[in-house]
Amino acid sequence: MSKVIVAPGKYIQGPGELDRLAEHTGQLGAHAFVIADEFVMNLTGDRVTASYAKAGAAVTMERFQGEITQAEIERLTARCKESQADVVVGIGGGKTLDSAKAVAYYCGNLPAVVVPTVASTDAPCSALSVIYKEDGSFERYLFLPSNPAVVVVDTAIIANAPVRLLVAGMGDALATYFEARAAQRAHKLNIVGGHGTQAAMALARLCYDTLLQEGIKAKAAAEAHVITEALERIVEANTYLSGLGFESCGLAAAHAIHNGLSTLEETHGAYHGEKVAFGTLAQLVLENAPLDEIEEVIEFCLNVGLPVTLADLGVHTVREEQIRRVAELSCAEGETIFNMPFEVTPEKVYAAILTADRLGHLYKGG
Repeated sequence: MSKVIVAPGKYIQGPGELDRLAEHTGQLGAHAFVIADEFVMNLTGDRVTASYAKAGAAVTMERFQGEITQAEIERLTARCKESQADVVVGIGGGKTLDSAKAVAYYCGNLPAVVVPTVASTDAPCSALSVIYKEDGSFERYLFLPSNPAVVVVDTAIIANAPVRLLVAGMGDALATYFEARAAQRAHKLNIVGGHGTQAAMALARLCYDTLLQEGIKAKAAAEAHVITEALERIVEANTYLSGLGFESCGLAAAHAIHNGLSTLEETHGAYHGEKVAFGTLAQLVLENAPLDEIEEVIEFCLNVGLPVTLADLGVHTVREEQIRRVAELSCAEGETIFNMPFEVTPEKVYAAILTADRLGHLYKGG
């Protein structure tokens, strides 16, 4: 079986890059269809239209309604076709970016350009969109034939975004190395049907090391709304290193447990990366990782403010039937949990979730 590493066509990061958006998209098409939610449209709309006006290029702006459902994708796809645009741009958080990638695909695989305004997930670089149901619970993955043509990250915008979103991105990135390691040990295929390369594994490991070395410093910079080298490195880890690592190496238990947790109404106030962080802890328990490794992950989470207990995710009353249901959904047919290098059952996952929760309480001192 071949070894494969996948990446966006171009990754651009630095302060002020949004003002060059028309320049970046002009290399791909003459008419851009830009998707952003109302908040982001108000935040960036003037800069975007100014960029296209300066370039003398056509642009159509469309508001994203907030949840990436099949119905919303179909609505945006229809609007994009009506505009006769030839490049799709998503500006905003993970769900907006995933919507833009899906719309580009349904419009005949147009080039997609994604502009994250937060570093809260590794969604920007991937050839993947996560589709949700109307109630906010996970529905399915939409695997796309190509990665975004360009990823544009304006770190000046991210430095002024809510700090919790940057931290949530660290939670999503935290899973990258451990899931990649599990898939490699199990000789499982990555998202695009090949085995991960040594380069991909090195990027996954670099992602984890960067979190440990720069995470606390980056959070401090974000709290001060300033750009430092640590912040730049964490934005790259959350967005680029994690994106290439998970897609080129594979997912495993952490994201599957996230998908199970997302069905609990109590967790709907938690961000994707926050649930993935707890899922990472549960995965380490599931594989009986060394205690010093588990302690290192818990310490990192506590230092930057990531969840280590179910209560941290909003589940203040732990009911057996609920957690068993989460475990069962984590082990649904086709889930990435089966990339673990041993047999996984709902009973094992149930035990891992409860044990991870107890460990979290232990190290929090309560």
